[in-house]
Amino acid sequence: MATNAIPEKLIAFRVYLDSVDLLGVADVDLPDIEFMTESVSGAGIAGELDSPVLAHTQSMTLALNWRTITDNAAALAAPKGHHLDLRGSIQYHDAGEGRLVPKPVKLVVKGLPKKLGLGKLETGKAMETATELEVYYLKLTIDGEDRLEIDKLNYKFVVNDTDYLEAVNQHLGRG
Repeated sequence: MATNAIPEKLIAFRVYLDSVDLLGVADVDLPDIEFMTESVSGAGIAGELDSPVLAHTQSMTLALNWRTITDNAAALAAPKGHHLDLRGSIQYHDAGEGRLVPKPVKLVVKGLPKKLGLGKLETGKAMETATELEVYYLKLTIDGEDRLEIDKLNYKFVVNDTDYLEAVNQHLGRG
């Protein structure tokens, strides 16, 4: 693909449980990655600075918004870790070639149930059921290349092949 490829939109995606079972029809609100910060002030600093803690993130939540309540939506309420694969295809416009090209995107998340909203009952309408998971592991792969991996329980924070917690692991006697 030419270097002037323009990412346009998500063509389609599917959500799988344990990499096998298709979960159903859902919209997904992906987690925000927000770093933990501490305000720093004092000599040598003109004011205050909210300094991020190296590779430590705040709570990350993934929400699945279902059309109706399903057995799979209910099963995600089980108080255990759940492994979800979100696989999609992103449309790029190759401006040099004048064609549309799909590229794969995959997001793997592991999380614990945080909330199950059963939704509402209204004849002829979607129930708006929602599942929220507290994400403790996340891995983003775009076009076959791993781009981001956050593993809160195993002290990993990898961006484009660089683990920003590698030295910290060594300091803690973990690596």
